Amino acid sequence: MPAQIINMVQELTGLVVGALIGVGFGKIQDAARRHNEKKQAEGKLNNGWSVMPGSGARVAYFLIALVLIQFLCPLLFRDGVQWWVFGGIGAGYGVMLFLQLRERMSRS
Repeated sequence: MPAQIINMVQELTGLVVGALIGVGFGKIQDAARRHNEKKQAEGKLNNGWSVMPGSGARVAYFLIALVLIQFLCPLLFRDGVQWWVFGGIGAGYGVMLFLQLRERMSRS
């Protein structure tokens, strides 16, 4: 019985950590989107290539954060717990996308 509780705690921790990573990345992407919308409204974006500057760097930082977490918290990436982390990332980022969609729908 205690082994099952430990597994459950590991999976829940993986889900929570993944959700925090996903929400954090979603907030960073949302801040960048708002900044670029502001620049577009001011007429400072003059070509299509400058619509989302730095998005590649943000994705690279996201991947670096995942690698660091994998080395700093190896218990979250063994015995199938990594799938819970992955699911948490997807759920956290999905929630951020849903909130952005809901905000846009309420404005229009």
